[in-house]
Amino acid sequence: MTALITDRMSREERRAGISLAAVFALRMLGLFLILPVFAIHARELPSGDDAALVGMALGAYGLTQACLQIAYGAASDRFGRKPVIVVGLLLFAAGSFVAAGASDIYLVIVGRVLQGSGAISAAVTALAADLTREQHLTKVMAMIGSSIGLMFALSMVAAPLLYSLVGMSGIFALTGVLALLAIALVLKVIPAAPMVPRQPAWPSFIEVLTDGRLQRLNFGVLALHLMLTAMWVVLPAELVQAGGLPVSDHWQVYLPALLLSFLVMVPAIVLAERFAHVKLVFNLAIGMLIVVEAGFGLFANGLHSLFVCLTLFFTAFNVLEAMQPSLISRIAPSHAKGAALGIYNTTQAIGLFLGGVIGGTLAKNAGALAVWTVGAALAAVWLILGLTLPASALRRPEAAGQKHL
Repeated sequence: MTALITDRMSREERRAGISLAAVFALRMLGLFLILPVFAIHARELPSGDDAALVGMALGAYGLTQACLQIAYGAASDRFGRKPVIVVGLLLFAAGSFVAAGASDIYLVIVGRVLQGSGAISAAVTALAADLTREQHLTKVMAMIGSSIGLMFALSMVAAPLLYSLVGMSGIFALTGVLALLAIALVLKVIPAAPMVPRQPAWPSFIEVLTDGRLQRLNFGVLALHLMLTAMWVVLPAELVQAGGLPVSDHWQVYLPALLLSFLVMVPAIVLAERFAHVKLVFNLAIGMLIVVEAGFGLFANGLHSLFVCLTLFFTAFNVLEAMQPSLISRIAPSHAKGAALGIYNTTQAIGLFLGGVIGGTLAKNAGALAVWTVGAALAAVWLILGLTLPASALRRPEAAGQKHL
């Protein structure tokens, strides 16, 4: 009986998971509200009809994220998680208000770059790892991943209505307000992190940067978010042209696709952990991405086929989004989790940036098929790396025994 009780998430762990998921949700809702309406709004701005510039505006956020995630993660190891998170949210809010006042697409890009300077993902996920026992870390990461997906679904429904009511400036301003609300959560609700031994940042950085297991996971998150951002450069137009669906009705595809993906994601993660099939589920999800990217390019020529491909993409994306940070936290030593997650979130941000730039450039010069082809090729490389990832790196520490050196 005692073992069963201690194996459950504690009240503090549940509180940490829910509140950290809420911080991510408030921040990501503001970002996602932009996706379904920005391309439409950009046409009203000077140079806003250039697909490459629209892609840059969508991906610019990832540029400063890529430059600063490592610094934020290492800083959180040395100065504490909460102060770093608060500073990042303040910068994110400032960028939102700059974009709210933008009169051309170039100033929007500046605002998005400033938003990205609030690179708190590494610090937040490191705080989740600090506040959660290893056997429950995937559950907390799944909470965070699910909250992001739910905010995405909500944004698909709310964005057209908000755009009609307050315009793009109002949406950016709302993004800033949501970031300020997230600061209140950090200061008032999230439990304090336990003290752990700190080591100098540079040796910790080198230690996790040169770990081959972490390198595989870092490549994976880059590929995953490159595919995600590139998809939003071309998918809305395909839903209009091939699916015959007006932009205002796109939420009718996004929302059920996301909800169906959650129905698959949760049991997949639970079963993978319970029966020690993490590597199998992990690689099946990557393999699904290859099929989906190929399906988008070759077979998705109507609304129903687009819906099937989108549902499968969200399923694979949510599984991998929940699993990978947990695996990073298991592999990285306790004194360098912030640095490891900083590198991980840096490569994630590079993927976001490259997805917008490459997706926009390919769509402009070679068409949508080139975007899906590049995505499928990246997923294939990732699958090879996933298949060679040592199984011991995918087990909980108590199951894996001594750490792989």
